[in-house]
Amino acid sequence: MRTDVDTATFEVGDEIPPLSTPPVSRLTLALYAGASGDHNPIHVDLDFARYHGMDDVFAHGMLASAYLGRMLTNWLPQDTLISFGMRFVAISHVHDKLSCQGRITERFKEAGEQRAWLELSVINQHGETKVVGDALVRLSTPMLQHP
Repeated sequence: MRTDVDTATFEVGDEIPPLSTPPVSRLTLALYAGASGDHNPIHVDLDFARYHGMDDVFAHGMLASAYLGRMLTNWLPQDTLISFGMRFVAISHVHDKLSCQGRITERFKEAGEQRAWLELSVINQHGETKVVGDALVRLSTPMLQHP
């Protein structure tokens, strides 16, 4: 985790420090279900998943989004995040190792602040895209302190 971030040096094309996860496990899915309140059995009940035509349970789409959020807040403080959106592209399966990545696509001044648009994605170990998204962040403070 970065403790001092000099946003004045950020340029279009700069990469955000990536976040990689351990492989998605059944325990991860059970813990996420409890934490999120999303107890849909397709994510935790193998018999239910198979009955509905799946080979196995699969990850909640919002789990990958949570990992994207963690990547962003590892990079900049949460209060610099103006907007954050994503689209689910493919299912994340048990044993997928997810990698979050992002880059600055635009830097501009608005409402008296320096801001940047970010392009975000989550891919698995096979290079398959699972989630795509974007975020708008505030870069106004020359040196941001991250707790």
